[in-house]
Amino acid sequence: MGDYPSRSAVRRSTGTDGSPIPPDQRHGSRPPLGGGGGLPTKARFSMEAGFRGLSTAAGAMVLVIIVAIAIFLVSKAVPALSANTENFLTYKTWFPNEAEPRFGIAALAFGTLLTSVIALIVAVPIALGIALFLSHYAPRRLATPLGFVIDLLAAVPSVVFGLWGFAVFSEPVQDFSVWLNKYFGWLPIFGGDGPFGRSILLGSLVLAIMVLPIITSLSREVFQQTPGMNEEAALALGATKWEMIRTAVLPYGKPGVIAAVMLGLGRALGETIALALTLGTTFTISANLIQSGGNSIAANIANTFGEANATGRGALIASGLVLFAITLVVNMAARAIIYRRREFRDSAA
Repeated sequence: MGDYPSRSAVRRSTGTDGSPIPPDQRHGSRPPLGGGGGLPTKARFSMEAGFRGLSTAAGAMVLVIIVAIAIFLVSKAVPALSANTENFLTYKTWFPNEAEPRFGIAALAFGTLLTSVIALIVAVPIALGIALFLSHYAPRRLATPLGFVIDLLAAVPSVVFGLWGFAVFSEPVQDFSVWLNKYFGWLPIFGGDGPFGRSILLGSLVLAIMVLPIITSLSREVFQQTPGMNEEAALALGATKWEMIRTAVLPYGKPGVIAAVMLGLGRALGETIALALTLGTTFTISANLIQSGGNSIAANIANTFGEANATGRGALIASGLVLFAITLVVNMAARAIIYRRREFRDSAA
């Protein structure tokens, strides 16, 4: 009897007229057991498709915003550039409000790049030293609150740094400039007869303090991600702690450090209020760091936008377009450097 199916089983597999019932309809509305039937196939894939579409839209929105900004800057800058009677890229001074507008970006772009580069030269070694101290040398009871303080320093508004640099930090920098001029005045960057006050040196040092917490925080996180096996292998081979850091930690964290430095450079290039309060607002190209003077694109926009006419506002927007292009090139170069290091991506994967 066990070799023959029961009558009920036969009845369930055939209809009233004796025709066979499809297998997916024999159990009513119940989904078949096993084979991935735990979740409805349509619901599962619709959720995934929705998330994929949302992620794609978010990524495309960034490109749309960038293109929209570029179109806005170009459309507003073209009339002013057409009215300009001098070469916009090589002319130094800034007179866009006159009957015959004359303005150029040369001095502003030079001051922007010079202050940013000097700020990085000062900030990067200090930031890397602090990051290595917090990640590999300091005890946890000290590293945790100190890292928290550094993170809070990154959140201080730029106007606070500018006011502090103008009211408090300018006097020590002025005394330091006098000392540099006295003993190293034979160098062109420390020459001149004064006055020594709001200068490239003051603006660069304030910028260095502003980008220091950004580079420190990102570099610390990168150094902490170094695989423990790499560090233990270096120590097992007899390396000292510094040799271990030099051979295992720094090579692994190099792309992350480059990204942190480029992010700090982007912050320095676009800084406005701090430089408006600490630079001398002159339109000259000079390598002297301690004499009063210097200017930047963002600081010039903040200082002159309120009194600018239609052509002057267009000229300022044109200078903003140049700053936008410089920042975009810097970020693209940073991404290219990171993507070329395939060994970092392979080890991180």
